[in-house]
Order: sequence, then C-alpha cells, then structure tokens
Amino acid sequence: MKPHRSLLFTLGLLSSLSLHPTGVAEEPQKGPLTLLDPEKAGADFSIQGDYIGENMSAQVIAEGGGNFRIIGWKGGFAGSSVEAEKKSEVRAKTTDGKVTLTGDGWTGSIENAELSAKNAEGNSFVLRKVTRRSRTLLMPPPKDAVILFDGTSADQWEKGVMDDRKLLAGGTKTKKTFRNFHLHLEFRTPFMPESRGQSRGNSGVYLQNRYECQVLDSYGLEGAINEAGSIYKIAKPMVNMCLPPLSWQTYDIDFEAAQFDDAGNKKKNAVITLRFNDVLVQDHVEAPEPTPGAGLKESSEPGPILLQNHGNPVYFRNIWLEEKP
Repeated sequence: MKPHRSLLFTLGLLSSLSLHPTGVAEEPQKGPLTLLDPEKAGADFSIQGDYIGENMSAQVIAEGGGNFRIIGWKGGFAGSSVEAEKKSEVRAKTTDGKVTLTGDGWTGSIENAELSAKNAEGNSFVLRKVTRRSRTLLMPPPKDAVILFDGTSADQWEKGVMDDRKLLAGGTKTKKTFRNFHLHLEFRTPFMPESRGQSRGNSGVYLQNRYECQVLDSYGLEGAINEAGSIYKIAKPMVNMCLPPLSWQTYDIDFEAAQFDDAGNKKKNAVITLRFNDVLVQDHVEAPEPTPGAGLKESSEPGPILLQNHGNPVYFRNIWLEEKP
C-alpha cells in the first residue's frame, strides 16, 4: 500500500522546538556525545532538520564536528505524497561559523534557518526550516483505554523510572498482560551526532514481549529492516517517517495475537499494523515468530508491553492501550 497523498504533518517555521524538557541535567558523557535537552544541544543541532520550498525539500543530518549530510527531495518529504522522490545527496561543513554545502553540481549555505543553493546553469532555490509533527501527537486516550503512562507515575511498569521531566525511561515492561489491542505511545531519541546505525538512539517496543517494533534514530536513513518503523528483522517500513532526534514521535500499533488450537499448534501468525508519525508503514504484516532474544516464547498466553533499554537514553510518554476482542 502506498503512503497517503495528503501532507500528514503540520508544517511551521522553526524558530525553536516547541517541546523542551525542564530542569533536566545532561547525563555524564562516558562514551559518544549524547544530548537530551534541545536547549543545550548546540549549533549542529540547530542546523539539523527539515527544510522545505516550492515542490522540493531537504533533510539535514548532523554527523558531528560541524559535518552534515543533506538529502534533497522532489515533491515534498518522504511520506507526504506518492510523488515524493529522493533526488540528490550533498555534504555540508561548518567553517568559521558558516555552514557551506557542495555536491551534485550545487553550492550553497545554511544560515538564519534558510538553506540556499545554486548550480552552474544558473538554477537556484531557497528552503526554509520547518517542524513536522505527527497528527496523533498528544492524542488523548479513549474513555475505555488502559492508561499505561500519563506522566503522573510509573506504577503500571515493573521497576519503571519516571524522571523529573515526567518521562518514562526504557528498560521496563507493563505489569499487566494483553492479547489483542491498539497501542499508542510517543518516544524521543537522543541527539547522538557522532554515532551511526544501531548505536544511535536504539530502543524498541516489544508487543507481548515477543515482537519488536524497532525504535531508532533513523532520520535520513534508507528505512531498512532494522530501522525505525520496522518490525525488527521481519519487515522494513514502507516509507521512512523518522523525524530528527529530540523530536517527539508517535507509534500507533494494532496487534492481533497468534492463534493456537487446543493441542498448542499454531493456526495463525500474529499480525501487526503500524502507523509511524500517523503514516501507515506496516499494513497487516504477519510475524511468523518472535523477535530473536524476545522475553517470551510464542504461545496462546497474553504478554506485557516491553520498552527496551539498548544502552541509549530513549524516553517515552502518553502511553495507552485499547484492548480488543
């Protein structure tokens, strides 16, 4: 199934991020640079992000030390329309406080929330920085929903840890177990510009503690089978809808449990549908077996929701679940 044609994000000029943690100290740096507070994330963070102009857009990905990778799109961002198409990739670097870009015949700069460039043929463009937000961000739970985390306590979670920002840390699972359900949750990956691949904002949402929907800072990546929006090692997302790190992002997941006969023989695989930032990226995908390393073997018994701790400080909020027949 193709992504929706309509633009599924609210676009607004970015003067500052709208959601800041308050009173949070950065974690001591024992390894790669890891930043949690947009207010303290530095110059590279302020440059990184989404830029848009007339029938074109760009994603600027920070790679540490004032270096950036820039992906150019024609027809809007990935997921905004079926016409959106990746067209070019260039590099940019900060020198003496100025970000300049070059590649694919283009030269230009990024300053004052604008990305401008021109080529030898005299073509030019100017893109303005924007913030994209999921339409299901901060979605209130239905009246019959099970409230798993609303920022008041972590009591629904085994050894759950809520910090002074009222966010839930990964590395915990629900005390209750579930069979069929719709799950809404919001997550934020850290800013780790010096890290790459699976070492950059890695976590995961395990359904029934069996099947993992991968969480990762996959902004600007290809959308592989082990990246954000994937059912880990089973199905890659139809489109990479990952936003920049330190953005709040949404997973809306419909889960149908595997079915077994009285003798314990499996009759039907588990089925997962996932909307990532309100864009369909997994459409009734069958999970033939649990994710390698999952906490529970496949059976007819219900299981908990697990938020993985993979060594990176990924945080969650607004988690609720509707049980289904």
